[in-house]
Amino acid sequence: MNIAHNPALLEQLAASHALGTLRGGARRRFEELARQDPSIRAVALVWQGRMGSLVELQPASVPSPAVWKRIDNLIKAEREAAAMRAARQVPAKPLARGFWVSLGLWRGATAAAALAAVLAVVVGADLNEQLRGQRGQVAQLSARLATAPEIRYVAVLADDKANPSMLVTFDPKNNRLVLKRVGQYQEQADRSLELWALPPGRSPQSLGVLGREPVVRLASTGNAVRDTPAMAITLEPVGGAPAGGGPTGPVLFSGAVIETPR
Repeated sequence: MNIAHNPALLEQLAASHALGTLRGGARRRFEELARQDPSIRAVALVWQGRMGSLVELQPASVPSPAVWKRIDNLIKAEREAAAMRAARQVPAKPLARGFWVSLGLWRGATAAAALAAVLAVVVGADLNEQLRGQRGQVAQLSARLATAPEIRYVAVLADDKANPSMLVTFDPKNNRLVLKRVGQYQEQADRSLELWALPPGRSPQSLGVLGREPVVRLASTGNAVRDTPAMAITLEPVGGAPAGGGPTGPVLFSGAVIETPR
C-alpha cells in the first residue's frame, strides 16, 4: 500500500516517527519510503519540526519544596524501618518471659502502626503532588497547542541531485513562512539566498531574502503561497536581487508546494 495516498495513516506514522514510538522494522521501512518519496519526507519533517517546537517552548522547571520534603520523609521512614529490623534481630534475654514478652509485642505493633501512618501520609502527599503536576502539565500543553502554528503548506527544496536542503512551511494563522536548513549548504559572506514563488504563467515572485540562521521566518500572505505550485531559492548578491526584477543568480534549490491534509 502506498501510504502517500492515505493521509491519515501517513500523519500517524510521521507523528510516531517524530515521537520515537515507531521502532524496529517499521521505523526503517518508513525512513526508506521518506528517502524515496518527497511528499512522505515533507510530512515527516513537518512532524519533526512540531515536536522540536514543543521542546523549545518547554520552560525550565525547578523541583518544588514539596518534592524535597517527600524525599526527606521517605529517607526517614526507611531509617525507622531499618532500626526496627535491627531491633527485632537482638536476642531476647533469658528472663524476658510472660508479661515482658507481651509488652514487647505491643511495642512492636505500635511502632509498625506508626510507620504505616507515616508511609500513608507520604504516599498520599506524593499522589496529590503528582495529580497537581499532571493537571499543570495538561494546562501548559493545551496553552502551547492553542498558540502553536498551523502548518497548511509544505515544500522540501532540494538541489540538482535531489538532496533536501531547505524545509519550507507556511502558517496561515500567522501569515508566516518558516524555512529550516536541513542540508549542509552555507552561502559565502558576499552572497544571499532569496526565496521565490513560481506561479504558473507569471514571473517568479520574491518571498524574501534569507538570513544565515538555521531557521528563518518571513512574513507572507496566504495567496502568495496558495497560488504557487513550486518554490525555488537562488543565490543573489548581498541583500537579494534588485527590487522589481526577477532572480539574477543560479537556482540552488527547488521543489513542489504540498498542501497538508486537514
